[in-house]
Amino acid sequence: MAPIHPYKIAVPSDRLQNLHTKLSMAEFPDELDAAEWDYGVPLSEMKRLTAYWKDDFDWRKQEEKMNRLPNFMTKIQVDGFGELGVHFLHQESEVQKAVPLLFVHGWPGSYLEVEKILPLLIEGGKDGPSFHVVAPSLPNFGWSEGVKKRGFALKEYAETCHQLMLRLGYDQYVTQGGDWGAHITRTMGAMHPESVKASHLNFVIAAGPPSLTSQPLLALHHALTPHTARERAGLARTTWFLTEGYGYNKQQSTKPQTIGYALADSPTALLAWVFEKLHDWSDAYPWTPNELLTWVSLYWFAAAGPAASARIYYETMHAVDEPFAASRRGWVGGVKLGLSRFPRDLNVPPRAWGRTLGPVVFESEPGDGGHFAAHERPDELVRDLRAMFGKGGGAEGVVRGREGFV
Repeated sequence: MAPIHPYKIAVPSDRLQNLHTKLSMAEFPDELDAAEWDYGVPLSEMKRLTAYWKDDFDWRKQEEKMNRLPNFMTKIQVDGFGELGVHFLHQESEVQKAVPLLFVHGWPGSYLEVEKILPLLIEGGKDGPSFHVVAPSLPNFGWSEGVKKRGFALKEYAETCHQLMLRLGYDQYVTQGGDWGAHITRTMGAMHPESVKASHLNFVIAAGPPSLTSQPLLALHHALTPHTARERAGLARTTWFLTEGYGYNKQQSTKPQTIGYALADSPTALLAWVFEKLHDWSDAYPWTPNELLTWVSLYWFAAAGPAASARIYYETMHAVDEPFAASRRGWVGGVKLGLSRFPRDLNVPPRAWGRTLGPVVFESEPGDGGHFAAHERPDELVRDLRAMFGKGGGAEGVVRGREGFV
């Protein structure tokens, strides 16, 4: 078994200099009058942030801050792909019986999405449950190693995360995920229901309404119950995303190598590609330049390079024979499920649709918030997790001997 050792982030100085050189040589396209955000990131925003990245952004300061987190590295054996170096955060609670929780990020996020909720989750033990938190950098993301062979899809990401939890001594655990984290953790539940005792999602990835063949009572209730105003707004948000915000997905699902040349060569291309999503997918969150550029820099300096992360889209779309593919948006029994529907997320289905995903034991509808719940609305997300896993919650005591309380 490969050892676990502390990890220190230390980007070589020549890579910082290379970034500065590229930023100083940036060229920009023209822009139509009154284009605003309809055409993508406005030119004024790109010039402002490029200048800040070049002249004012202090990567070493952000690096120092990241190194204060409990960073570790280990090797995980993935069938068909050999050993992969996997970076992760592991913050243990002082509560001995804290609930082991795996936090899985997506794109264009990273393990740093857990940063704000980390200190909140390890608290508790009396009034609410406490958690031991594990937050990996997925392979091809952040400080984890890149994959060199085709076919590394959801099953492989799920197995990597599961093996990491076993390596840390957690044979039973719960999960939290949004974006790809939702897909990966649901795949984990389908593959390893004996270990994944409950999953909480802030990205409700239901494919559609309940059907009469699989869930007749739920389907009948849905057919006879009009959508609420909030549900209609959620469907409108989903329609907007699929018609106006889905181009990146088609590109990365079909020709990730092509966009990869721009992402790997041009920091301004990478900035525009990521910033557009952070702006459009959040709920009027006031991104500071340091926040935004730290997220983008994590992709620029990623161990596998800026382009590798896009391949998760291609591999997932083309894994047509993957045995657990249906679990992404279909019923996963045996794993208790919690759903938090943030109104400005990208897929915001009616309540009944979410109940097609599994045995739902917790639901909430926060008043605001978007796709990046852990970063935008950390208090609300932690509140939901404590309600789901706390005393009287639908997933209370799901992990044997680790109820979360003193």
